[in-house]
Amino acid sequence: MEREPRAISAVLHILLRVIEAHLRQGSGAGAQARFGAVSFIHRFGASLNRHVHYHCCVIDGVFEPVEEADDVPQSVRFRPAAELTPEALAAIAEQVRVRVLRWFARSGLIEADDVHEMLAWENSGFSLDAAVRVGAHDRAGLERLLRYCARPPFALERLELLDAERVVYRLPKPQRDGTTALTLTPLELIDHLAALIPPPRRHRHRYHGVLAPNAPLRAAAIAFGREVADATGAPTRANASKFPILGRL
Repeated sequence: MEREPRAISAVLHILLRVIEAHLRQGSGAGAQARFGAVSFIHRFGASLNRHVHYHCCVIDGVFEPVEEADDVPQSVRFRPAAELTPEALAAIAEQVRVRVLRWFARSGLIEADDVHEMLAWENSGFSLDAAVRVGAHDRAGLERLLRYCARPPFALERLELLDAERVVYRLPKPQRDGTTALTLTPLELIDHLAALIPPPRRHRHRYHGVLAPNAPLRAAAIAFGREVADATGAPTRANASKFPILGRL
């Protein structure tokens, strides 16, 4: 996918559409309800290798448009989603797998016969993880998650110049063969880093659903949970419990 920017966007769009449908169904909301997410497109692995994958921070529920609630003018109601079970996670991954492979076939990137064969594989090659969950009021945890998702391709403190001909990059964890560091020439290091540069005019992180820049419910969604004035002018809360965030890889 690294050579097909349209494929990177299409796969991400498919993934988030499936997640939104699951959240809408799990919250009992109507068809107009929208989720909110921030996605990060990574083109790199931990060892300066090419590895296209996604990190998505998804609000654990959906926002449903309403006119009023408890005599306080509002424009959205937050509906938390049901707990994500291993079975539901597996179902989401399977839906994404089928839709992605079919998209590749329609786009001419994979032959239809190959897609049919791949759909029968026991190991699909698709993985989805939702083990990270940040509580509603855990602002420090949310910041750590977003910093992790937005990290650059490499950490400068792991890089060491031994001499004019050798550069060492220490890996965050050992590889399967026990390798703990990469020893490269300066040109090899440049070659590794150049391959990780995204195409021009392509955003590395994107906003979806109610968090999208032009979303009709954006203003109401980001203000959800803040103090609002009641009829007497006294501060109150639109909703006492803010929404939690799910980190999905």
